[in-house]
Amino acid sequence: MTIKQILVPVDFSEPSLAGLDYAIELSRTFKASLLVLFVVEVIYYAGESLGLLLDDQRRRARADLDRLAGALAKRRVKFDTLLETGLPAQAIADTAHKRKIDLIVMATHGRTGLSHMLLGSVAERVVRTAACPVLTIPTHKSSRRAATKR
Repeated sequence: MTIKQILVPVDFSEPSLAGLDYAIELSRTFKASLLVLFVVEVIYYAGESLGLLLDDQRRRARADLDRLAGALAKRRVKFDTLLETGLPAQAIADTAHKRKIDLIVMATHGRTGLSHMLLGSVAERVVRTAACPVLTIPTHKSSRRAATKR
């Protein structure tokens, strides 16, 4: 298996940035490029204000991705950023398929019990639906401060 492109979904949380750190090391090992993805989640119950809310969320996310891109450029890694709107797990799997991604690297947030049942797990859904391998980085392993900062 050749790894040329690695998809890294981020939500700018500490675990997701730690997942990005893992992906950076893998990209160096395999001489692969990174695609850093942020998904603005559509909130269907927002009603009439949905358009304004999405515009604001997309503006903020783009600014966060731009800051992250600056930090990645300093680390001399080959990367691109992408901003999508939709359901996170579906957008991640769809992006991986469309972009012919070889590997998805993503952190888990470690929800268990009732919160896992109610909120579900984006990582779990991606593992079940993605057409390529998914490497999940458990939260307890990524509790150290992420080297990539916002």
